[in-house]
Amino acid sequence: MFHRARAAIAASLIVGLGLAGCGVRPADVDGTLATVEDSGVLRAGVSENPPWSSISGAEPTGSEVTLIERFAARHGAEVEWRAGTEEVLVDALHAGSLDVVVGGLTDATPWLDDAAVSDVYTEVVSPTGETEKHVMLTRAGENGLLMELETFLREEVDG
Repeated sequence: MFHRARAAIAASLIVGLGLAGCGVRPADVDGTLATVEDSGVLRAGVSENPPWSSISGAEPTGSEVTLIERFAARHGAEVEWRAGTEEVLVDALHAGSLDVVVGGLTDATPWLDDAAVSDVYTEVVSPTGETEKHVMLTRAGENGLLMELETFLREEVDG
């Protein structure tokens, strides 16, 4: 049984690497990226965590808000923001009523089992001297959207 599992994993890796070399975009289980591009709307959740995100004004602001707005524009979409606590936003993400969640989240997020977590896109030293590795969340299974977001973040941040 163990050898079959290893063989299946190896086969999956070979196929995955082959597809990556061909420029094939991973599939979104529910077609989120295609829906964003077709509808012109990216549904984004945002929680309060300055300077990454602030919901104190009429419209959200902050560095992650700006990144998501640029990402949406790249796909011909505008952002429809929904403010809330992380818990409420992750529940909405899981239910499919949001596409992405931002709010100064780090790779130590407690939402690893509830959402897809992007690669670390930036690292900063906190006021306490600890290194924070920042990530964003997308719906689990929406791998095309996640890959596009990660590619965008690498281009924007590493530039």
